[in-house]
Amino acid sequence: MPTSEAGRQMPKLSDKKLCADSECSHPILIARAVQDYYPGDCRFIPIRQGQLIYVYAMLKDRGNLFWAGSVQDSYYGQQEARIGHFPSSVVEENHPLMPASTEVKTTKWDFYCN
Repeated sequence: MPTSEAGRQMPKLSDKKLCADSECSHPILIARAVQDYYPGDCRFIPIRQGQLIYVYAMLKDRGNLFWAGSVQDSYYGQQEARIGHFPSSVVEENHPLMPASTEVKTTKWDFYCN
């Protein structure tokens, strides 16, 4: 990650997101990566084909192109668990958990690079 991105506000990907609850703290679904994804900046998480991703939010603007979640690796601790964004096109819905029925406004912290 370029150091110029660390600790700064990045452009918003969306003004609203759909979550299972108002805090976006419960996963909506489990998805499986159908291809590798290499992030373009620190708002996004890297994903390898076959990995499971817990999806916590679906960004509402621009046709639901981006979701937010964390990767669940096969070995605990193999990858740092952090929530980041990724294109919804690189995963397939695998197991629904809770309906994404709560609309939440995004904040600057949703897209902050630390």
